Parts: sequence; C-alpha cells; structure tokens
Amino acid sequence: MTDFERFSKQIDFITEIDKLKQVLRNTILLDASRRENDVEHSWHMAMAALILMEYSNFNCLDIAKVIKMALIHDIVELDAGDVSAYSDISREVISMKEKKAADRIFNLLPPDQAKEQRSIWNEFEDGVTPEAQFVRTLDRFMPMLHDYRTKCLQWQKSGITTAGQVLERNKQMANGSEVLWNYIKNCIKDAVDKGYLKE
Repeated sequence: MTDFERFSKQIDFITEIDKLKQVLRNTILLDASRRENDVEHSWHMAMAALILMEYSNFNCLDIAKVIKMALIHDIVELDAGDVSAYSDISREVISMKEKKAADRIFNLLPPDQAKEQRSIWNEFEDGVTPEAQFVRTLDRFMPMLHDYRTKCLQWQKSGITTAGQVLERNKQMANGSEVLWNYIKNCIKDAVDKGYLKE
C-alpha cells in the first residue's frame, strides 16, 4: 500500500464515521430537549472515564485503552443502529448485526489500524479485561444518569415502570465499579420515592 493509498483510506474512514452524528440514541439529553446522538454519547463517556476512573474496581487501568474503547465502542451503530438495553430483540441478533458492521467499518482503515481498532472493539464486546468492564459500566452509567436526571422520561416512554426492571437489567455494572453501581441504586431509590418509578 502506498502512502497515498493509506492516507486515502484513513480519510475515507474519518468521513464515514461522521455519519455517527446522525445516529440518534434512546437516551435523552440532560436538559430533556432532544435525544443524544452516538458521537455525543461516546465523547461524554470518554470524559466520564477521565473524571471517574478513580472509582473503578481496578487499581491499574490503561487510560489510553479506556478512552479508545469509549470512543470506538458504538461505532458499529453506524450500520446496526442503537438498540435500547431494555429491547426485546435477542442479544444474538444484535451481536450478529454489530459484527457485520464492525467488519465493514473497521476495514475501511489500512490493515494495521483496522486490526487495532477491531481488537479494541472486540475487547469491549467480550467484557473480560478490567478496561472493558469499566467502560461497559460507564456505557450503562451514562444513560442511567440521563434517565434519572430527566425524571425517568425515557424509561417511561420505553415502558420501563419499575425499579426492579432497571436494577435487574443493569446489575452487572458492579463488575466495573461498585461505587457507580451504588450511586445508580441510590438514584433509582430516589426515583421511586419521587414517584418516577414504581418499587
């Protein structure tokens, strides 16, 4: 591959992922004005990782990998779209669509970069390493923070009406950060107290 071909592939990738700005998520912005897009979510997660890393369950995280993972983790939604954590669509179907999207999108890059980016995305999906567990926790924490701060508006729109539904679906957050999970449990309790959710 010539230098020009490499550069052209990199520009093609950067141009393609600009479309993520148009992929709307189910999460509503904290001011409740509109739904956020994938780029806003990924940026917000990367910033949260920088600020909240001290609350990870793990003493030594590779912060560069954490930030990369936060920025890369939803890139597949360019093709696969955003699916609510509470969706009835099977995880197997979602996984197949996302792997197909990963094949296409990452392979827009030169082979060495495609391999690196795909490896980081795979690590996030596998959820085994400390970095992946922490980023996966943040990937749940951020929308839940939005849901709580908007008086559970999106949960209600999605038919999520009880604290039990939210707690059961998100309990694996504790794998990455007990502190963030305990914070969310307190938010959910407060949402019940305020009448946003039922017990």
